[in-house]
This record gives sequence, C-alpha cells and structure tokens, in this order.
Amino acid sequence: MKVPLLDLKAQYRQIEKEIRKAIDGVLESQMFILGETVRSFEEKAAAYCEVPHAVGCASGSDALQLALMALKIGPGDEVITTPFSFYASTSYIVRLGAVPVFADIDPRTFNIDAEKIEAAISEKTKAIMPVHLFGQMAEMVKIMEIAGRHGIPVVEDAAQAIGARYNSRPAGSIGTLGCFSFFPSKNLGAYGDGGLVTTADEKLAERLRSLRMHGEREKYIHHEIGINSRLDALQAAVLETKLPWLDGWSDARRENAETYNKLFQERDLAPGMVVTPHNAESENKRHRHIYNQYTLRAEARDELADFLRNKGIGHAVYYPVPLYLQPCFAFLGHEKGLCPETERAVEEVISLPVYPELTAEQIEQVVAAIAEFYR
Repeated sequence: MKVPLLDLKAQYRQIEKEIRKAIDGVLESQMFILGETVRSFEEKAAAYCEVPHAVGCASGSDALQLALMALKIGPGDEVITTPFSFYASTSYIVRLGAVPVFADIDPRTFNIDAEKIEAAISEKTKAIMPVHLFGQMAEMVKIMEIAGRHGIPVVEDAAQAIGARYNSRPAGSIGTLGCFSFFPSKNLGAYGDGGLVTTADEKLAERLRSLRMHGEREKYIHHEIGINSRLDALQAAVLETKLPWLDGWSDARRENAETYNKLFQERDLAPGMVVTPHNAESENKRHRHIYNQYTLRAEARDELADFLRNKGIGHAVYYPVPLYLQPCFAFLGHEKGLCPETERAVEEVISLPVYPELTAEQIEQVVAAIAEFYR
C-alpha cells in the first residue's frame, strides 16, 4: 500500500461534524474579519501557550514580519538567525531592510547552535531569531542568557513547534515574541493560511494589533505604516475547534517517532543513517519534541528518496539549500563554506511520514523499504 507523507483527510474524518458546526456558526454570523470568533481563538491560544497576549494574523510569514516591525527592525539593523529553515525566516528580515547574520546549526538537533550566537553579535544586532525546527525547541536557556547580557530581544520562530516545550515552558512563551504558522500541514493547521504572534509585553501586543490593521488605532486614523494581515474568522473557527485535539495529535506523532526509532535500532541500519535528531525528552522530561517532521540523516539521500518514491512512500527534504545560498539572497555576498554543519545537513536530511493517523503497519512498511535500500 502507498504511505503518504501526510493524510489530512484522515484527520478531517475525526472532527468533521465539529468543524462543520464551527464554520456554520461563522456563516450565520456573517462576521468574517476579526470579531468575536477571532478574539475567542486568540484567548484560547494565549492560554495554551501560557502567555498574556496572542495576536492573530494572516500567515506564519506575516507573524515574523509583524514581530520584527513591532521591534522596529529596519534598514541596517542585524538579526541573528539560522540558515537551515524555511525561506520566510530570512526573507522578512531582508524585506524590512535589515541584514540576516547566520549562525550555524547544532548537528544533533538541526536548530541554531547557541554556542555560535555570541560571536555573531555586533553593535548593529537588534534581534536574535532562533527557529524551533521540526517541532523541537532551540536551546532557549542559553539563548536568553546571551540575549539578556547584551540587551537584545528574541523572536521565537515557532512555526513548526506549537505545543513543544523547553524547560517546561511552551514554545512562544520564552522569547520577547513568538511566531506561529497554521499552514494546513502543521500540527495545528488551518484550512488555508493563518498565523499568530505571542508576547508577554502589553505594549508590543497593542502595537501588533495596530500593525496588522494598516497601523490603525482609531478607525481611519493611522499612526504608522502597517500592513493588512488579519486572521479571518473562518480560520479562527477551524483552529479553535482543533485546539483541544492538538496535544493528543502531537502525542501520537511522538509515539510514531518512538516506533520508528525502535524499528531502526532493531534493524541496525547504521552507518547508513543517523536515526532522528537528539530527542531531549529522553534526557529531560521537561523538554517536549512534537515532531512536526520526523527527520533523519541518510547516506545516498537522493538515491534513497528515489527508491521510496518508486515504492509509493511519501517523504520530503526540508531543506535542500542553505538560506544564504538561495539565489534571491545572492546580493548578501555569502559563499559556500559559511556554515559547514548546515551544508552537511542539506545533503543528508530526509523526512518520513509521522502524522497522527499513521498505522504501525505503515511505519513497518517504511522501515522495511529503507532497510531494503541499504541492503
């Protein structure tokens, strides 16, 4: 049987009646932009993330832009971030006229290496943006200690990490601001685009609400140039309906990851691959990896990908090019060799199906196919 990388239809079958009821409620209200439905979701999302404020917006990419705008990041400013992430992590730094400064990744976790951040700080550094990649949080204790010593705000790119924890603290609750994406493939996915910014700072929250409405505070009075980026009520209704299911879905992903780990170890696939990044949960119960992706390293990765494709097994490469080598960022002047661990990862990583509804038989089929390839 074929094994898809993600099966959203299986999830929808569980919650179809609840979803339709929520959407019908919005249709009956005819209130599609902001309003009570969005406020209700924002309050529940803030409680889930254990922060005072959550501000909905149109996408995870816009969440990053709004967060940087709220911090008044602009031309000539520097933002330290990772080169191993989705394009949006860097694009909105550049779009605001700021300069991304790349710190290499920790090879165990694929997240930014906290030990490399301090050397990247300059008098122009105005923010540090760690990315909690694949559902595992970056080393936020070290990052916040460094940021605190230098008086630099921290923006958590938590697009792939809602529900993850570090030192018992949820993603989006440790930094100055947290940014989330509700792209349909995320652990908490909308039925379209959607995003959220979290913060404990009331003034930043007020500024975010203004910035997402063209810089408007009173109707048709614009105090600064903002953007049009609002979470619409239909998406908020879907997300609020899904939110109570989120921890269960993430637990199922974790169980699937543990099954993969066990089966790979039983088949002794090394040295063909390194099974899963460092799993903090196994060493410290205060940390929680929610496996937005189950990603491993593989020798002959591209050949393995072709083999899996021919077997009907879903997979993906997140991400094939360091951000500083993307054609659109060529003007930054970076060359190969800037971040060796990132450059090694982009040649080796491959992500396998890990969605909650995946069956044990499907996981066995994936592992058996990989074992066959390496034999």
